[in-house]
Amino acid sequence: MDWNILARKVINGYEIIEEEALSILDCPNEEILQLLEGARIIRHHYYGNKVKLNMIINTKTGFCPENCGYCAQSIESTAPIQKYRMLDKETIINGAEKAVELNAGTYCIVASGRGPTNRELDTVTTAVKKIKAKHEIKICACLGILRPEQAEKLKEAGVDRYNHNINTSKNHHPNITTSHTYDDRIRTVEQVKHVGISPCSGVIVGMKEDKKDVVQMGQALKELDADSIPVNFLHAIDGTKLEGTHELSPMYCLKVLSMFRFMNPTKEIRISGGREVNLRSLQPFGLFAANSIFIGDYLTTAGQESNNDIQMLEDMGFEIDFSEKVTV
Repeated sequence: MDWNILARKVINGYEIIEEEALSILDCPNEEILQLLEGARIIRHHYYGNKVKLNMIINTKTGFCPENCGYCAQSIESTAPIQKYRMLDKETIINGAEKAVELNAGTYCIVASGRGPTNRELDTVTTAVKKIKAKHEIKICACLGILRPEQAEKLKEAGVDRYNHNINTSKNHHPNITTSHTYDDRIRTVEQVKHVGISPCSGVIVGMKEDKKDVVQMGQALKELDADSIPVNFLHAIDGTKLEGTHELSPMYCLKVLSMFRFMNPTKEIRISGGREVNLRSLQPFGLFAANSIFIGDYLTTAGQESNNDIQMLEDMGFEIDFSEKVTV
């Protein structure tokens, strides 16, 4: 396969088929640089040399009734994690100040649970209004399954984006969780789109799925028209259902990122949770396909030091994308 020719076709409007997507995941390791160059051509066409920075604040952790097999916050997990109820609005606002200091274009307000209570939603919306009054930073909320009126309230408060990952393929979903359905997740993404909030939805790769599942994830997100696609790589945590699962190699992770770029050429592709432990020394190469990363910590696992992330971008010749962050 000539990846550069395929990349040019994609830029001109061609949509890759399942066979081509699988060939990306099956790319021989000795061709990885050629594959990454194809992904880079597409990425550069739409995003130039810019990298978007995102920062998470975990506003509520643990106490979740869901049984997701990857999650340390699951009701079935025995992982020894810190647990706390919803943070107060002042703490959420202070987190936004840190995000601005770190040059993050998007501040992600995340809470565990099936969905937010009215009180939790009020805390988030009050904080968002205060943040928006001071900073023109993009706000992404990730609070679980939403009711229609809750989506409306988030929109009215100024939330720009809502994250609700599909996580895996529809076929593999019952192997990961049974406390909610794949369609429950799709409905929430459609709900936020309906009220005018930008949809963010992504995946977790490495959860004992096969390559066709990964292709189906990419296709589903294309059909869902997610504006932002976080690609997580499983960081298996002791005490979770997927404890001891270590299927991924750095080279395969690069192929996954490339597949998502070829399949969703115009979208923000973000290297997300698990990049440090799965891509390891090849992390910088992921940015030839992706155009976004998280800085700082994740939900229950630590990220790379933000200074190291900035140094990585500088070393690779990338520039921080400030288009979504302007301090008033």
